[in-house]
Amino acid sequence: MARFLVTYYIGAMAQDRESVAAARAEFALWARTAGRSVADLGTPVRSTTTLTRDGAIAATAGELLGWSVIEAASETDAAKIMQCHPFLGRGGVVRISAPV
Repeated sequence: MARFLVTYYIGAMAQDRESVAAARAEFALWARTAGRSVADLGTPVRSTTTLTRDGAIAATAGELLGWSVIEAASETDAAKIMQCHPFLGRGGVVRISAPV
């Protein structure tokens, strides 16, 4: 089994307090359903600091909302696991990064 980095992006998701709370509850339910394929639930991300060789650029709220790690036999299987993620139904975007 390979591990895949899953990153969550804002897309067209609503960001009001009630929508965020509902999305977190749905995420927890999805994680229980996905079971052992979830290697690391990850965490939400609030801000991003971009570094360059010239120094740090101020922290900003970005489109990246969080990350998880899932285990699957292939990238296709990883996509199948993520296909029913409630984040997608709320207008968010999910990216699955395959190992090298």
